[in-house]
Amino acid sequence: MANSFGKFCKRLRIDREELLFDMAKTLGVSTAFLSKVENGKKKPPQEWRDVLIKAYNLDEKQTQELDDVIFEARNKDSLDISKMSDEDKALMLSFARRLDTIDKNKLRALIE
Repeated sequence: MANSFGKFCKRLRIDREELLFDMAKTLGVSTAFLSKVENGKKKPPQEWRDVLIKAYNLDEKQTQELDDVIFEARNKDSLDISKMSDEDKALMLSFARRLDTIDKNKLRALIE
């Protein structure tokens, strides 16, 4: 399923009658990589911002939208752990590493 960044890129392509291949070429990546980014499986490189603005001659409103969707795509499923203690960071990482082995009923109880 396309994320906001993917929808933005698709709209750019449709408006300019381009294919995924064309935008991938502009960005200097494979169509497979661009597709993964659009579908939220990879994060868009920050460098794409300036390339898209220049290549597609984005206006101020489009640039702001691009900034918003890149931020969202790059920060989805991210946590700010900068203010956590080292002990809390270690606990969180240890839990995350074992998440797939923990009983699902115990996980539900933790969430509640």
